[in-house]
Amino acid sequence: MGSKRKFWYNKPTAGKWLFKFPRGSSGEHWAEKTAAEVATVLGIGHAIVELAVFKGRRGSTTKSFAGVDAGQILIHGNQLLELEVQGYDPSKTFHQSSHTLKNIWRVFDTVLQNSEDAKHRFADYLVFDAIIGNTDRHHENWGLLFHVAENKVSVDLAPTYDHASSLGRELSDSKRERIFANDQLSAYVERARGAIYWSESDSRGISPLELVRRSVDAYPEWFGPALQRIKKLDTESILNVSKQIPDEWISALGRDFMVRQLDYSISKLQELFE
Repeated sequence: MGSKRKFWYNKPTAGKWLFKFPRGSSGEHWAEKTAAEVATVLGIGHAIVELAVFKGRRGSTTKSFAGVDAGQILIHGNQLLELEVQGYDPSKTFHQSSHTLKNIWRVFDTVLQNSEDAKHRFADYLVFDAIIGNTDRHHENWGLLFHVAENKVSVDLAPTYDHASSLGRELSDSKRERIFANDQLSAYVERARGAIYWSESDSRGISPLELVRRSVDAYPEWFGPALQRIKKLDTESILNVSKQIPDEWISALGRDFMVRQLDYSISKLQELFE
């Protein structure tokens, strides 16, 4: 799935992994790894990610969390929304205005026995997206895990995965310099376009940060607990995650931008309590 070059491989004694090549000169590999470590600090269930090298090319590798052999099947959001929302086009990844939080809730309420728990955890995912600036939460980047065992089927929200479109990974150092020089970091974060729409009549998805701002008012029961944890969060514990990326994998400006973006987003989320 997706346009990025990738391949599956088996790691002895460690299961099945997906190696991804970053596109062009982007930092998608270090963004993917950093995002996973941020999720760990936040206590969010996520796919395990490591930095990796294949034939001299740097990339990231993600451990599979589903497998037919283990009786686990991942059903992506677009497949579920097609069944629940009349006229939903599962092949339309971009500009899919029916990919709203309200419609995602409808899927949870229909398919899951404990939809409340799933909504709480999905709210965690979206607050996490707001922190890292993940603009790629489209309908193939979330899903439900179906577990089949002894002729019984149970369903649960899958761990969060695929976070390469975050942390300014697409920017060149010259662009980062201009953003810093012109004090445009806030504009960069606030103008980002996410893949979840607020209303089906909207022409564009809203930024991950704005999605949380609106959701905390519209769905306080689901987003309140996630934001309470952010209120008490030790910001340094998140910012220190950037140190896990070796210097040879990321430029000094890339690391600086990552840290400033994380700090800005966390501060804006904490302001929701003021």
